[in-house]
Amino acid sequence: MLQTADLTIRLNAADDVVIARTELPAGTEVLKERMKCSVTIPAGHKVATRNLNAGEPVRRYNQIIGFATQLIKPGDHVHVHNLAMGNFERDYAFCEDYVPTEFNLSPATFEGIKRDDGRVATRNYLGVISSVNCSAHVCRLIAKYFDDEVLADYPNVDGIVPIHHRTGCGMGSEGEPIVYLRRVLGGYAIHPNFHSSLLIGLGCEANQINNLLAAQGLQRSDRLKAFTIQDTGGTRKTVQTGIDMIKEMLPDANRVARETCSASHLTLGLECGGSDGYSGISANPALGAAADLLVMNGGTAILSETPEVYGAEHLLTRRAVSKEVGEKLVKRIHWWEDYTTRLGGEMNNNPSPGNKAGGLTTILEKSLGAVAKGGTKGMMDVYEYAEPVLAKGFVFMDTPGYDPVSVTGHVAGGANVVCFTTGRGSAYGCKPSPSIKLATNTALFNKQEEDMDINCGKIVDGTASIEEVGQEIFEYILQVASGKQSKSEQWGYGEDEFAPWVLGPTM
Repeated sequence: MLQTADLTIRLNAADDVVIARTELPAGTEVLKERMKCSVTIPAGHKVATRNLNAGEPVRRYNQIIGFATQLIKPGDHVHVHNLAMGNFERDYAFCEDYVPTEFNLSPATFEGIKRDDGRVATRNYLGVISSVNCSAHVCRLIAKYFDDEVLADYPNVDGIVPIHHRTGCGMGSEGEPIVYLRRVLGGYAIHPNFHSSLLIGLGCEANQINNLLAAQGLQRSDRLKAFTIQDTGGTRKTVQTGIDMIKEMLPDANRVARETCSASHLTLGLECGGSDGYSGISANPALGAAADLLVMNGGTAILSETPEVYGAEHLLTRRAVSKEVGEKLVKRIHWWEDYTTRLGGEMNNNPSPGNKAGGLTTILEKSLGAVAKGGTKGMMDVYEYAEPVLAKGFVFMDTPGYDPVSVTGHVAGGANVVCFTTGRGSAYGCKPSPSIKLATNTALFNKQEEDMDINCGKIVDGTASIEEVGQEIFEYILQVASGKQSKSEQWGYGEDEFAPWVLGPTM
């Protein structure tokens, strides 16, 4: 049984609020904060510890999360009814906190699949990729043919994955929207977790296959075949052609064997979805600790979701390896401010209703928790959406906050493992890369244990430290990279979640 002194979590001595560890009924005395709850405080929500006048900044993590819209007294619930966004200056202090990483002399290892080009895979799939929505159905039909019975003769092949989407036409054949789409499709076509790929189009779409290949510097080969429905002669012939090509590829794909590889070959996507008031306390900082361990072992960790670091970007620019790298992030922040203004929106359209129900009030608060996924190591580079991630260490990729679109960018950039934190219970997979689900609280883990891989709620419960759970996550990453199926993989998630970022008007 928790004592009254343990009913809240204080993240920093300078904070104006503490977090309810469990629901606090009205009248609950929080002894260590010397205050009494004036109303019922839901679990994961904020309660004020001092008087805050209207217009005053409110701090959590010793950072501004918004401004009081009315007088707030000690014991009051602090949420959307009395806390709102406001403008304030951020001190980017480029490179001020950068410290070179000390690498482990004996890096951790996993059992990976070495490709001919030196990259290392964590899975061994074959991909059937549509260039346009018009060819999505044939891609699904081709993949559907290769059921468990057909693949029984190829035990080293993890499956045939259809990659389909809703765009590829109704857009210009040049410009930013199609550049993004081509980067995504090109990244998937040669992803190390795909032994081979088929790229299938209709034939008359804006996203012409030959132009896609040329733009990405790709050529047809035994491992990358490309054709169109119109050239092949219709649906039946296209499906049969695709099936025949996959059958030709399978024997070679099956000849792979796992071998011991350095963790430096791992590129980890860091994602949060369905966040709650505990995300920035448990799962996100624990994942950040795991990301630090991976970086110290020579690997790469990708933080993203630009709208969800908004207001906390100054914490990243301080860690930049150079001013140039820090300014690349600020440039993307300004792009988003302009982008949302042009579309009649605002950056604080985020958090979502589920985030707010879980205790998050403003995008500033959500961003501060989200940035924790990125650990503490130096930021080595900043990438635009779906660009190939070539740097080692901690990096940032510009993506939307919407989980499927964000992780699609990670995988296109080369992520061969993804860790996904959630406080509300997001369901997600991202073939061809495995997705590891991290629960922020014990109640969620117990309720959705079939979907959650690790319970980070132990940190909130006081039974484990951030460092201990971070080590657990890191070791689990190595196990999954070695072939252990994550919970989302066991359920077959990952084919329907492919979602390239769609920019611009649909014409």
